[in-house]
Order: sequence, then C-alpha cells, then structure tokens
Amino acid sequence: MFYWIYNYPSWVIEALFCFLSVGLTWSGIFLTRLTFHSWIHREKRTNDMVGVALSSYFVLFGLLLGLLSVATYQNYNDIGNLVDKEASSIGSLYRDFAAYPQPIRGQLEDRLREYARYTIEEDWPKMRKGIVPEGGTVRVNELFKVLVAFEPIKKSEVIFHTEAVEEFNNLIVLRRDRLASVSTGLPAVLWWVVMFGALGNIVLIWLQDMQIHVHLILGGVLASILGLVIFSIAALDNPFRGSVSVGPDAIALVYETLLEQSSPGTGKPAPGASVVSNVPAHIRRTNKRI
Repeated sequence: MFYWIYNYPSWVIEALFCFLSVGLTWSGIFLTRLTFHSWIHREKRTNDMVGVALSSYFVLFGLLLGLLSVATYQNYNDIGNLVDKEASSIGSLYRDFAAYPQPIRGQLEDRLREYARYTIEEDWPKMRKGIVPEGGTVRVNELFKVLVAFEPIKKSEVIFHTEAVEEFNNLIVLRRDRLASVSTGLPAVLWWVVMFGALGNIVLIWLQDMQIHVHLILGGVLASILGLVIFSIAALDNPFRGSVSVGPDAIALVYETLLEQSSPGTGKPAPGASVVSNVPAHIRRTNKRI
C-alpha cells in the first residue's frame, strides 16, 4: 500500500511519518479548543471518561500494531534466511561440480556462475522495484540441460551426480520461494484498519482537557510513537524494497569466494574486478539485523 515510500531514504520517510502524526495531533488540539471543546466538557467527569476511553483504545490498538510489527519483522527475517539458504545451495552445487570430469565440469560451473552473476546484477534491481524477474529461468534451464546430459560411469560419479541433482532441485525451490516473496506484504484491508485506528487514537487525544502546553507535549509524544511504529511496519512490509531491505550480499559472498576464483571453464584464477563491485551500494546493502 505504501509503495511510494521505498523511493526515498528511510530517514526521510521516518521523519515524514512522525511529523505528519504530530502535526495532525497538534492541529486537531488547537481546532478542537476553538470549536466544540467547551461543549464536550460541560461536565467534570467527561475528561475522566475520555481518559479511560483513550487508555483502553490505545491498549487494543497497540496490541494490533504490536502483532503487525512482529509479523512483518518475522517475514523480513524469514526472507533474509531464504536468501542465505539460496547462497549456500549455490556454494554446495559448485563444490559438487568439482567431482565432474572436464569438459562438462567447466560447462556446469560456467552456467552456475552466470546464474549467480545474473541474480546479483539483474534480479535484485528488478525486485527492488517490485518486479518479478524472469531471466534467471533461462539460466537454470541451461544448467539443467547440461546436468541431465551427463551419464556417470564410475561409482563416485554416480554418487556426486545424484547429490548434484538433489541440490539443483533444492536451489530451484529456494529460487521460486524468493521470487514468490517479491510481492509479499500485508493485505490492504489491514492497512485501512491501521489508518482508521490511528486516526481514532488521535481524535481521542484531541478530546482531552488539560493545560494547552501539557496537552501539546503529551499529545506530541503519543503521536510520534504512533507514527514511528506505523513507519517500521511499512518499511519492513516488503522485504526486497526500500533502503531497509534484504540484499544479495550472501549470494555475492559465495560468488566472490568460490565462483569467481576461477575463470570460466579453466579452473585458473579469474582476472578483473569483482562482479559485486558493479552493483550499486544501495542494492548490495542488506539491513537484515536492525
């Protein structure tokens, strides 16, 4: 729902959420005092009732925000772990390929290397825009064609080939789970509940009766916390988007430490710069632990 926030730095959106919440609260306090504040507080008990209602409402609404915060963070953390597993699968598959004879070993390594490079340089920029990339499908299909074309002869080749096929299938499952997570997020109906709930909470703050400076201070504190919590939920809602997002660092590490150590099909040290250096910092960065 808040897709536009991912186009700006997180601190800008955080400040925006906080300022909007506090600004709406303070504006409502002044407006209420100029209009119907005296009409509502004709009886002394009214302020006590408003205070009870605000406390009860804040507890219920705070429970909802707490559950949503936990849910979004758990989803964010799970997707980060999913990327780690995909990186581990790529590394395991590369090591399994070391048992294959040439020239098929070089062909398998080349295709796996190309898949990892494409994932880092092409998949992630698209996922950060909410687009499900499709180019990786072609590369895993090419890898699969070479893999199934091999006919093991030795017993050791049979063992490693079986292991490689199983690991390849595991990589496919992990990749599909990652792509399915590109568009994951809270349903729009929950965001409408959060918005109406936040507005109701702010309205109850308006209706409090106390000295103006105390009213502004307490209202500003509650409103700022409210805005920050909603921002944190929105920032973590789509794990691949925004500056607070899961990056391809785990896959890039495997590429640099294993796949890039040898030139395509040769087994010799690879010349040139790291592929990850070609990826912008805002794409490579991951804020998995926040």
